[in-house]
Amino acid sequence: MTFRESTIKYVKDIMRARTIHEVIAKELQEAHLRKLEAETAAEYAHAAMQYNEERIVRLEKRLLKHVGDDK
Repeated sequence: MTFRESTIKYVKDIMRARTIHEVIAKELQEAHLRKLEAETAAEYAHAAMQYNEERIVRLEKRLLKHVGDDK
């Protein structure tokens, strides 16, 4: 197949009406992708919360220790 033939085939494929099955399959694929992205964001947010909770505990302990040293 020549470059011209493959280009014409590609353009025709883009321009043709999609079947309901193709539309549903594409939407399903996009939904899976968005779900994975949301799960990644949720994992990141959970890790950030956990990090800051541990940081708060550490800083509060240090602050109490220094308050006790000042007396």
